[in-house]
Amino acid sequence: MKNLMLFFGGIVSIIALLSGVKNTIAPENDVSGGADDNTVIVYNWGDYIDRDLLTKFEEETGYHVVYDTFDSNEAMETKISQGGSRYDVVFPSGSIIPKMVEKDLLVPLDHDRIVGMEHMSDFLMDRAFDPGNQYTLPYFWGTVGILVNTTELPDHGIKNWIDLWDPKFENQIFLLDGAREGMGVALQSLGLSLNETNADNLNRAADHLYDLTPNIQAVLNNEIRSLLIREHALIGVAYSGDAAWVASQNPNVEYILPEDNGVVWTDNFAIPSTVGNIDGAYAFINFMLESENAKQNVEYVEYATPHEGAKALLPTEVTGNESLYPDPELLEKMEDYEYLGQELMNTYNELFLQAKMGLQQ
Repeated sequence: MKNLMLFFGGIVSIIALLSGVKNTIAPENDVSGGADDNTVIVYNWGDYIDRDLLTKFEEETGYHVVYDTFDSNEAMETKISQGGSRYDVVFPSGSIIPKMVEKDLLVPLDHDRIVGMEHMSDFLMDRAFDPGNQYTLPYFWGTVGILVNTTELPDHGIKNWIDLWDPKFENQIFLLDGAREGMGVALQSLGLSLNETNADNLNRAADHLYDLTPNIQAVLNNEIRSLLIREHALIGVAYSGDAAWVASQNPNVEYILPEDNGVVWTDNFAIPSTVGNIDGAYAFINFMLESENAKQNVEYVEYATPHEGAKALLPTEVTGNESLYPDPELLEKMEDYEYLGQELMNTYNELFLQAKMGLQQ
């Protein structure tokens, strides 16, 4: 009987604890259609905004912010497609935007209601995925390149993707775990487009990626940062923001952009079709486009800003960091990840999975 009473007592305690937890986190996840007009519901990547700015926005405008997160463009797009959950501002990557526009998941932006567009970097505006910025404005941007421990590999000779296939790099490379990223490395190393559609070329790239197997130690995502800092491998394919972080923690590591091709990507402000507070959505975007606020956000997120006003307020050691702000001549050679349609995306995913099974053996 004592054990039984302890059991039920424990259940009661757990229920009470969970109830308290729910009351604590519910406001961050309450994205129901019933949210009032004083609420702005933001749907963003995890840890991709300075939360102090959310508090500041609430204090300055009187709006209440509900902040919800996603971990992939596909998960975000599916949630918006399903409806039933209200979101007022969302942050899609460039590659998913044409699909969302095609499915009427984004609301055209009224540029007359946006304050701060003049601060946007020219080269990040009017991109192929959103001509005229009808639906989006850049939020953060970056590149994909190669991190190399130049102390351990002083004569690495890496200048382009194809150099990763050199046998001297056996078991020394971390590859990003993503179909577009992995296949993109293989495609561009062959002189093909990042957005290749030809089936023979895609199969050729997958075979070429499989040939990289002896040099691959692991196929990872966020773990690449800490493992390169601790020098568990000497080379990694990485996003520029992660590269800047690794280099700040381990000065032996250098970020290299391929000389003959490469990748530029953007994550973007957008207003989804689920919007329930259009005034609040524009108020939030305008707030984030204020130079001081954009600067504060850059200092927290540590990715490259498209906001020239914020950039002017940053120290030169940041804006002069070529990992974040590469030479304009290199940028001109880079491609965007384009949306290729679901059928082709399935092909990319299948080919990468097949190659990855070999890479992870």
